[in-house]
Amino acid sequence: MAEQKYRPEVSIEPWDAGDFGLLQQLNSPEMTVFLGGPETEEKLLSRHKRYCEIAGTGTGRMFKILLQPELEVAGSVGYWNQTWHGEPVYEIGWSVLTAFQGQGIAAAATVKAIAMIHSEQKHRYIHAFPKISHPASNSICRKLGFTFMGECDFEYPLGTMIRCNDWRLAPDLEVNF
Repeated sequence: MAEQKYRPEVSIEPWDAGDFGLLQQLNSPEMTVFLGGPETEEKLLSRHKRYCEIAGTGTGRMFKILLQPELEVAGSVGYWNQTWHGEPVYEIGWSVLTAFQGQGIAAAATVKAIAMIHSEQKHRYIHAFPKISHPASNSICRKLGFTFMGECDFEYPLGTMIRCNDWRLAPDLEVNF
């Protein structure tokens, strides 16, 4: 009999004003090593404001990831409008706190965010742009059925170019995890 692989039970809830502490945790040097390093407090406050307001703009959504049944906050996942090669797409991204990494939490939460994107039926594709040197995030893209489109230069944070992998998913595809 094949061994059943543990899959974490997660939920995602909309980002709100009380989540600034989570954003501060996600902004630590070890959490931002693949993102160009921590942002200043001023930039972090601006990011938090965008996260709180994005759902009301119709341009995406940000969520905190909760580990069930304790409702322990484990990270964030979200998607937002992006123009890629002249085409409107959703960009998706995730970040899981160090203590919760390697447990499938990011993949499980990303599946839930993709389901929300699917319900919107707004853009033809979802793209993820993990840094080429970030094995965990690239593995999540592979696991969730994203198609590898190639390497690309991507600006993140603003003003800093990083080398990323371009992963693409059609939101109408069934994501198996």
